[in-house]
Amino acid sequence: MIKLISFLIKLKRLFQIFFILAKYGFREIASYRLGTFRFKVKSTKKRVTTPQLIRETIEELGPTYVKFGQILADRSDLVSGSFRTELKKLQSRVKVFDRDIALSIIERSLGDSIDNIFENFNTTPIAAASIGQVYSAKIKGGDEVVVKVQRPFIEKKIKMDIFWLKVLAKQLANGYPELAAINIVGLIDEFAMNILREIDYNIESSNMKIFYDMFENSESIVIPKVYDDYTTRNVIVIERIVGMTPSSKIAVEAAGYNSEMIVANGADAIFQMIFKYGVFHADPHPGNLFVMKGSKLAFIDFGMVGMLRPREINFLSDFIIAYYKRDGNALTKILLELCNIRFFEQYEDLNFAINQVVMRSSSSETMKIQHFSGIMRSSIDVLVRFNLQIPTGIFMLMKTVATVEKFAENLAPSLDLTSHVLPYAKELAVKRAKENNIFRNMGRTLNDYALLFQTLPNDISQILLKLKEGKIQHEIGLTDDAMLVRTARQVSLRLAYAVVLIGLYIGAILLVSLNPEHKLGTFILYLTSTLILFLLLKWLFTGRRF
Repeated sequence: MIKLISFLIKLKRLFQIFFILAKYGFREIASYRLGTFRFKVKSTKKRVTTPQLIRETIEELGPTYVKFGQILADRSDLVSGSFRTELKKLQSRVKVFDRDIALSIIERSLGDSIDNIFENFNTTPIAAASIGQVYSAKIKGGDEVVVKVQRPFIEKKIKMDIFWLKVLAKQLANGYPELAAINIVGLIDEFAMNILREIDYNIESSNMKIFYDMFENSESIVIPKVYDDYTTRNVIVIERIVGMTPSSKIAVEAAGYNSEMIVANGADAIFQMIFKYGVFHADPHPGNLFVMKGSKLAFIDFGMVGMLRPREINFLSDFIIAYYKRDGNALTKILLELCNIRFFEQYEDLNFAINQVVMRSSSSETMKIQHFSGIMRSSIDVLVRFNLQIPTGIFMLMKTVATVEKFAENLAPSLDLTSHVLPYAKELAVKRAKENNIFRNMGRTLNDYALLFQTLPNDISQILLKLKEGKIQHEIGLTDDAMLVRTARQVSLRLAYAVVLIGLYIGAILLVSLNPEHKLGTFILYLTSTLILFLLLKWLFTGRRF
């Protein structure tokens, strides 16, 4: 019974998502221009642009989708300027929730009234984000602080979104084997793990302490102090940072700050996090940064933190050095090591493709690290084409590097970050070379062979036993041309059905937008909406293409 209720709640969330998309899709289609004639719903409201409509849709869909929107806001390679301008509002100007609810959550979480805890508390939020919103306050007899309070019922909503994202990811993985290379299910799992950590402010508090210790003696980086006595799962109180958001070069320099020094400080901090500690701030967009006196840079919001395995840190170090040398052959070997592959049948084709990527990126005499995420992304695209599986942690790293590059391009486009990242990569390479000297490797090899000889008799016995019991299986793949023809016909028919259904759906929307009393249009709209939802559910739960 409990499982049934849980499923019905998740199904309700799916309907909410569907109708939110349908509502905003209707608004977009209803204001569509056809030649010089414009269809539009009768309304006194000012017509919104498509980027605004998409941003509003994301906001209403909830925090899971807002987080995706925040990531896209810093991806100039994926999203056009007008869309990014609108999506950037999701980084600090998300819709606020009710003040009384926020105050109630704070008092319930901290176990006391606002007046007893704080000397003063500004009830107007100074910022609102996907997970929570922020208020300024002063602790009684203490410091100026900011109080971050989590949005109500956010955890349940995120978990339901993740459930449906996983269902969709599994269907995509089953229906499109080429997606196996990027491990789309693993990608959703990692995103789920990160966002669920982000909604636990106790974890964010622990993260802040780690980074506070890293940069406690730094003269260029500031990490705010966290107040443990006033921190719970859904409320966190931290030191208030006084400064400005580094959103534009003009604004930063007009305020008297050195934009190149700010970028250099930020880049050094991120590379130090990655190469020295293997833990890094995974969301360093301008909304999570503050410029302070002396061109210091403060990092805030440590809900999203990335962690790298030694193999992934080594990959980044080797990749940077090979990239700097424009050594396509070395890049190919490094990428294969990342995928944990020693022998690859299509090595020559892969090597040729990677060298092409390097040649296309070598247009200038000095290769700037600002273009680094582009060549990394192009290299990953090549791996996907060859059906090689990439560790999911690399994607968060790529996103962070791309954000740092974008930050650098906005504030100091002439600054070459190569000189800032190369020392870290070379230092790590030298350290590994010392650790992996020939004598130590020989010792490890001898140990491996000794272990092999110890376990070999037992392994052979197990193989013979399974062979005797008939438990050893072998997979054989056969091509069936008749099956291929039948599949092609089925796909063609379903595609035709889909085109007709979508055509009727759009036609009905146009009829209703012109005349809300049009009975036939209303009937067709309800009918096609129901059919589309039914087919969507059928696809999600049966895995059949429709």
